[in-house]
Amino acid sequence: MNRFFSDDGGASIDAGRRRFVTGLAVGGLAAGSGLWRSAYAAPALAGAPQVLSGTEFDLSIGSSLANFTGKTRPAITVNGSLPAPILRWREGDTVTLRVANRLAEGMSSIHWHGLILPANMDGVPGLSFDGIHPGESYVYRFRVGQSGTYWYHSHSMFQEQAGLYGAIVIDPREPAPFHFDREHVLLLSDWTDMDPAALFRRLKKMSSYDNYAKRTVGDFMRDARERGLAATLRDRGEWGRMRMTPTDLSDVNGNTYTYLLNGAAPAGNWTGLFRPGEKVLLRFINGSAMTYFDVRIPGLKMTVVAADGQYIHPVTVDEFRIAVAETFDVLVEPAGQDAYTIFAQDNGRTGHARGTLAVREGLQAEVPPHDPRPLLTMDDMGHGGMGGMDHGAMGGGHDMSKMKGMEGGCGANMGMAGMDHGAMQHGAAAAPAKGDERLIDMRAMATSPKLDDPGIGLRNNGRKVLTYSDLRSVFDDPDGREPSREIELHLTGHMEKFAWSFDGQKFMGAEPIRLTYGERMRIVLVNDTMMTHPIHLHGLWSDLENEAGEFQVRKHTIDMPPGTRRSYRVRADALGRWAYHCHLLYHMEAGMMREVRVEE
Repeated sequence: MNRFFSDDGGASIDAGRRRFVTGLAVGGLAAGSGLWRSAYAAPALAGAPQVLSGTEFDLSIGSSLANFTGKTRPAITVNGSLPAPILRWREGDTVTLRVANRLAEGMSSIHWHGLILPANMDGVPGLSFDGIHPGESYVYRFRVGQSGTYWYHSHSMFQEQAGLYGAIVIDPREPAPFHFDREHVLLLSDWTDMDPAALFRRLKKMSSYDNYAKRTVGDFMRDARERGLAATLRDRGEWGRMRMTPTDLSDVNGNTYTYLLNGAAPAGNWTGLFRPGEKVLLRFINGSAMTYFDVRIPGLKMTVVAADGQYIHPVTVDEFRIAVAETFDVLVEPAGQDAYTIFAQDNGRTGHARGTLAVREGLQAEVPPHDPRPLLTMDDMGHGGMGGMDHGAMGGGHDMSKMKGMEGGCGANMGMAGMDHGAMQHGAAAAPAKGDERLIDMRAMATSPKLDDPGIGLRNNGRKVLTYSDLRSVFDDPDGREPSREIELHLTGHMEKFAWSFDGQKFMGAEPIRLTYGERMRIVLVNDTMMTHPIHLHGLWSDLENEAGEFQVRKHTIDMPPGTRRSYRVRADALGRWAYHCHLLYHMEAGMMREVRVEE
């Protein structure tokens, strides 16, 4: 794949350009590649998805040309489609998917995100199977034991970033506990004209490349007037000692990315139809590589009825944040106007994806401006005004013995080329048994679950924003047992080196986390970094607990904002080797991944 891309680290953004890319009005897969839509042909209905249903599927992974920004670049597609076709299954059926790798070079794979299935069907090269080599095929066959909204993507190299992702809708055997008249899948993603491998190398060299909003002398003078000189000097000193900036909300943002909704750039205005008075089910999926989206539909309330494919007690909101890899199903009842804007801004307020709900094609509503750019605070990161921050890691005195749960190791993308271990090795023969302090630049000391916190940039914005405390499964704890043991893992990182890990341990020096088949155990995650991390455990459900340690909601991806400590229960009911990782693609590639083994 890499040979098709420019490797200059700036293919998608000119050197002097400092604005969000809205993309082409009719951007997409380029003409002449035998694909579903020309980049310059007027679409009949923007972003009309290809839907495949039934029990037998033939999926072909190939390369195609795409143009979302005015520049034609290569993409990885499935059956010539970006996003990949929507797969529609029925709960209880057995599906067979014959996946062929038609790429000229490079192994490929497909992982069925959030699905409970046998380990050899999970699609992670090096763990569950050997991958699919060029010219070869692999047959996935498994029983569909759940219903709801899910998605699928490559787990090889950076193919997910290049376009290999798609939606899964599983119709339930029993009627849903809510009524709707029409539905739409809304798949959010981020596109870059760069070679994704070159983007990763750029992050390793300069992780703050996209952070154009760093504070200036003018900001200092304003803060000094408003807060006083002493407080402002103290604040700048604290951030300086961390070698960080409060504007570092995301590693890659709208200065590099064009945000897509169902494969359409904002100017493309994907449109979903409705009739006034209908109840419309919107299946939101965050299939991006690195982007958190804050979603709202001005003029419409949204009633969230499912999270990560599982029914929850309905909760009505104006807005929700959707982490990478999460899914939310929401009901809306459009009436009173002919068009509504679906607005999904990134959490750093550098860009947005956008679409429209309308009574007919060609309509659009006003697109709201971006919210003010948020700033991180010491409290956000669990540092309590620096009083609770451990500076030892910065000066070589980090006490890793305080970190529990060292059974496992952090991860590489096993069997997935493209991970750079160089910055993590530092000449050492092996990682210390309790973590390498050179991979850690801070540790939060005052963490809490923060389940009722809407998140940085969403507090007190005048809108009702969904929080994790609002999510409550419609069923009780499916296992019922109290966990018999607990593992605590710290999410760790070094911003300047762009090195990410669990407990400061890189994959090569760590043992897998070992679970005994059938046991019920608790995982406690502590985010010591200033970044937010969506953590995904393959093959097993993650049953999030409330602050009292009681079962609250079943999920497949647990969001971990800075300074949080969250716990969830896991039933080890699937034998095999499973991936466990941050779902920010470049964080996983840089080390925040490990192996979980469920053994008898």
